[in-house]
Amino acid sequence: MQELLAKSSITCVQPTGHINASNSSAFQQNLEAALSQQPLQCLLVDLSQVESLDSAGLMALVSAHSLAQQSNVDLHLCGISPTIQIIFEVTQLDRVFRIHPDRSSVEAVLA
Repeated sequence: MQELLAKSSITCVQPTGHINASNSSAFQQNLEAALSQQPLQCLLVDLSQVESLDSAGLMALVSAHSLAQQSNVDLHLCGISPTIQIIFEVTQLDRVFRIHPDRSSVEAVLA
């Protein structure tokens, strides 16, 4: 479902396919595992390969955001499709998460 890439103190999680009630707990566990890596300054969740995201998947991201804040880790999202972007806008979570068009945009911000 996802790929973990580590570069210094930045970890990238890249889930694929559909994130829904049937696999959201595994997704959340992977996010929590990534957040537990030390030292970690930034967790990037690349959603470019995600086809759909339901409320359970969204809650996994919200939980990861909360854990990241408690751990003083920056959480960034990138590669969100227009359909998934609408979900973030309707729920107003686009105001909570740092959302970027792609990985290179995140790297530019963090450089």
